[in-house]
Amino acid sequence: MLITPGKLLAEINSPDDLKKLDQAQLVQLCDELRHFIIDNVSVYGGHFGASLGVVELTVALHYVFKTPYDNLVWDVGHQAYGHKILTGRRDTFYTNRVYNGLSGFPKRKESEYDAFGVGHSSTSVSAALGMAVASKYLGQDERQHIAVIGDGALTGGMAFEGLNHAGVSDSNILIILNDNCMSIDPNVGALKDYLTDITTSRTYNKLKDEVWNLLGKLSTFGKSAQEIVSKVENGIKSTLLSQSNLFESLNLRYFGPVDGHDVNHLVTIFNDLKNIKGPKILHCVTVKGKGYGPAEKGNATTWHAPGTFDKITGEIFKKVYEKPQAPKYQDVFGHTLVELAKANDKIVGITPAMPSGSSMNIMMKEMPDRAFDVGIAEQHAVTFSAGLATLGLVPFCNIYSSFMQRAYDQVVHDVCIQNLPVNFCLDRAGFAGADGPTHHGAYDIAYFRCLPNIVVASPMNEAELRNLMYTAQLPRTELAFSIRYPRGQGVMPEWRTSMEAIAIGTGRKLREGNELAILTLGHVGNYAVEVCERLARQNISIGHFDMRFAKPLDEKLLHEIFSQYKKIITVEDGCLQGGFGSAVLEFMADNNLYADVRRLGIPDRIVEHGEQHELHHECGFDAEGIERTVVEMLELVPR
Repeated sequence: MLITPGKLLAEINSPDDLKKLDQAQLVQLCDELRHFIIDNVSVYGGHFGASLGVVELTVALHYVFKTPYDNLVWDVGHQAYGHKILTGRRDTFYTNRVYNGLSGFPKRKESEYDAFGVGHSSTSVSAALGMAVASKYLGQDERQHIAVIGDGALTGGMAFEGLNHAGVSDSNILIILNDNCMSIDPNVGALKDYLTDITTSRTYNKLKDEVWNLLGKLSTFGKSAQEIVSKVENGIKSTLLSQSNLFESLNLRYFGPVDGHDVNHLVTIFNDLKNIKGPKILHCVTVKGKGYGPAEKGNATTWHAPGTFDKITGEIFKKVYEKPQAPKYQDVFGHTLVELAKANDKIVGITPAMPSGSSMNIMMKEMPDRAFDVGIAEQHAVTFSAGLATLGLVPFCNIYSSFMQRAYDQVVHDVCIQNLPVNFCLDRAGFAGADGPTHHGAYDIAYFRCLPNIVVASPMNEAELRNLMYTAQLPRTELAFSIRYPRGQGVMPEWRTSMEAIAIGTGRKLREGNELAILTLGHVGNYAVEVCERLARQNISIGHFDMRFAKPLDEKLLHEIFSQYKKIITVEDGCLQGGFGSAVLEFMADNNLYADVRRLGIPDRIVEHGEQHELHHECGFDAEGIERTVVEMLELVPR
């Protein structure tokens, strides 16, 4: 169903329409925009709290600045729903995160107003600074460049790299710190405490009032504005002799903190800041979930992306199943880690800001001294884990597959070159679903398989995940161990099986066959089980082998397979270039063997968002795609 926008919002198809409103109408527009987001997300799902928290900020930005000529960059993009609605996508917003619909994040090819594609955190400052430097080089001195970054994303090291460069760039960049004390889970670390000190400090709040009293006079003073700003800066530096300001130390003009929900005040501030050249930062204090009671008062992590819900009562709808359902892989990981840690006091858990998403929160609750949320800092998480391993601890570092890409150098330099026994558990391997290409875990098999001193494994079901985790915690003095598994549910409602060690580099035969063998890696092997059973009912005998390891390969088993089968299909939910299928082809070439091998997996292109089963079907490695390939290879008559 289509959601009907409010009277003002219905007339806004671009920021040009927004600028036609009187400033006095902006409060009503914010109210309509907030309710439009609530109405849509309650029915169709999606990210929620973050976009509600920046409604006033979004309206003020597009009201004051000349987007898309002025570049507006959103960090991560969870908070960009209002931005999308105001920039020509209101009537198609119901397709948000749906297969072939709008992306859940800003995306350059989707709209000229999306200045930079995002999805991972901490990139906005660097991107906007690049745009600012380019504009200066091109002589576009009046062009504005705005980066909106949350306090959670600010914990990422790349954000500090951008701030450090911005401070010496003399470029026209405005960094808006959207401070709501949250990312997906509550923020952690010293920066969180620092920002809290700023927002509660009497000194800062007194200084804030003086700053904004002066800034409010800028438009009156015209050409004297720079002189006033200079006085403000001198006042800041004088007042802060006893209380250092991190941002001023980086040579960024700091303004704030200000109320991020006062749209008219924000409009005044932005009009003044436009006249102040050079790098500057505006500190806005906001509330995640603002304007929707259950989100403001409830669990902010739950309301980050709650799914569908009753907007009146706040009841989040849960699917009701007739039969017992298998748990999510992430929950199997979380409970199994605690189970193992109770028996092995050397086990510790690490996650970069995803305790609930990875289910590391289970260990954090039961064993708070042995589980660490290090913030949005994947690089640090890996090297921190390496440091733990040097003194004999058994780290389980849980990072989403696509986020692990951000720490690749640390895996190479700090783990593999030193041959340290760090265990990596890669959640969201394969297609991540509605979050799309920025979150698809498409490449980890390929980028880990080429490294020395690392094991690359993937379980086909929950029992295999438990067995691989059990194997990974057994005493060893070398070799990193990577275990990848997908987002979502497994296949075993009764998953609490006893655990046993798996010999590293060994696969298993699941079904004997005649002419053709299917070799699978990971959860997608369950598609092959379905195909083999269906074909068996037609008296077509297909062999199926769950290889479990992409590195090292089970060479003994592969020799047996190549000696028996001359037609082979490999199936994986990773990229075909350099992946598991490529490893099998390399084995075949290196051993002077031959078979007709077809590889199924993620093709060499960017695959957009959609439900996992939709994307598996699109790429041809769901059950239908596997069966179709079998039919083609055996030259059977299609059903």
